[in-house]
Amino acid sequence: MKLSIIDKDILLTLNEFGYSNQRKLMDQSGYSIGSVNKSIGILTEEKMLDSSVKLTKKAKDYIKKASPVNAIILAAGYGMRMVPINTETPKGLLTVDGIPLIEKTIEYLHEVGITDITMVVGFMMEAYDYLVDKYDVKMVYNNDYAVKNNLHSLALAADRIDRTYIVPCDIWSEENPFSKTEAYSWYMVSDILDEDSWIRVNRKSELVRVVPEGKRDDLTKIGNRMIGISYVCNGEAEQLRENLAKLEADPMYDDKFWEEAAFKKDRMFLNAKVVSHSKTTEINTYEQLRELDSESRNLENDAIGVAAKELGVKQSDIKNITVLKKGMTNRSFLFSVGEDKYIMRIPGEGTSQLIDRDMEADVYAAIEGKGVCDDNVYLNPKNGYKITKFIDNSRNCDPLDQNDLDICMKKLRGFHDMKLKVPHTFDIFAHIDYYESLWNGAPSVYRDYEDTKKNVLSLHEYINTQKVEMVLTHIDAVPDNFMIVEKNGETTIQLIDWEYAGMQDRYVDLAMFSIYSLYDKNQIDNLIDTYFAVGGEKTDESIRTRIYAYISMCGLLWSNWCEYKRGLGVDFGEYSLRQYRYAKDFYKLFMERK
Repeated sequence: MKLSIIDKDILLTLNEFGYSNQRKLMDQSGYSIGSVNKSIGILTEEKMLDSSVKLTKKAKDYIKKASPVNAIILAAGYGMRMVPINTETPKGLLTVDGIPLIEKTIEYLHEVGITDITMVVGFMMEAYDYLVDKYDVKMVYNNDYAVKNNLHSLALAADRIDRTYIVPCDIWSEENPFSKTEAYSWYMVSDILDEDSWIRVNRKSELVRVVPEGKRDDLTKIGNRMIGISYVCNGEAEQLRENLAKLEADPMYDDKFWEEAAFKKDRMFLNAKVVSHSKTTEINTYEQLRELDSESRNLENDAIGVAAKELGVKQSDIKNITVLKKGMTNRSFLFSVGEDKYIMRIPGEGTSQLIDRDMEADVYAAIEGKGVCDDNVYLNPKNGYKITKFIDNSRNCDPLDQNDLDICMKKLRGFHDMKLKVPHTFDIFAHIDYYESLWNGAPSVYRDYEDTKKNVLSLHEYINTQKVEMVLTHIDAVPDNFMIVEKNGETTIQLIDWEYAGMQDRYVDLAMFSIYSLYDKNQIDNLIDTYFAVGGEKTDESIRTRIYAYISMCGLLWSNWCEYKRGLGVDFGEYSLRQYRYAKDFYKLFMERK
């Protein structure tokens, strides 16, 4: 007879506390008197218990073969939802009651005799190095942490999965969640529901997907909050190792969580272990940390401190902190103070080498009060921190919607026609060379890069022959930076994010809009025609040719930029390749029209 989960739990309870009477066993195990009586009968029949309800050698051997011998802690990720804390501290080193989360986890493991501990590290890996000496942990390095999720991290340590606790690094637990003895494989979830979870406990106490794979954007169905601690033993350990190897080889799973490997169709082959949210939880956000420990030293974050000071409030008044989508250059988070909402920008990896913040400040001074965008609440040229009011009732421009193109190009042309001035120029050719210099001598990933670069640089001579009127140009005038605001029946446009802006030919902005939108030639021609049409003009074909040249130049510019960011572990996939194709394809189109 196959033992049920209840039978195994009763066996573990008897192993820990012994037997005095059925009612006490009921209290210790948490099961009803009927379940207790039934399990005692089954365990006795299976010769796991003797007539005195004591464990037999068979039972002790059964538990020993299933009990833990090691642990793997996953600590490689950015912890993006921990913005702004993760700009200073990796999430495993956040402190609660003065103790880093990861140290508390290790100490809990040591309490139950687990000293064979492997950590998979990546982001800020150097910060974890002291644990090798303090706790004799083993380190596995995930150098792809920026482009792959923790399925890849666990796959790197898959050969160590055998009677193993798998633990996220950002777990807080009031009590030790580990045990010296286990009898089966399990995955821990909370008793509260979470709209971000895609796992729920069904009526059979199985873990199933909230919705079928590929349809998880349906948030009308929510699951149990995923804590992520799990225990894997026996056949499930072997199955997990096999699945990890299979999924790791498939690029489609690069951005997936390791839990995908614990599924057979839409059911997890690990049993559900449901615990109280008040006892064990994963800390994902600044506010979750603040709720647990309002005195945590990690709450004294520089960005939060700046926001509180500039807005004239206490740090505790800053609420509803939500990470926004990670941008190509920055990390930003949304927060509220009373009824007002704000966005704070924090520069991303390598940004200081890409953007001159003093020049950015000059641009904001030039556009202040011009109705181009809302004025900043705060801008620090030294570190790039910026606070702006949140634009409510707004959306980004849809580059595939002609109505959006009409109103956004009208806004862009109106800005260009102001002919504003700043003391610096955005030199495309100089930036192409500069971004390449940031590769530190590494070769391009493109075999024909030198030929492509030679062709693009040859366009310099052509540009110098053109009668170009230099005006303040946005440079990053892409659809995401046009905010369409609809309020009280009126539609207005704000052009945001001026980091790259400088003096340049206005038509560079059309080239940038086109290549960011991944437009084909017909769409690009339509954009150019739209820009001229909103000014009541017919397209100047010589300018169309010039814009083709700019598209080639800007394609190589951002391709080089992407190669630099790749070296920092940030990969933009198709976007990067398409920029390189623009450099080549529109050089050819330009030459055909020249």
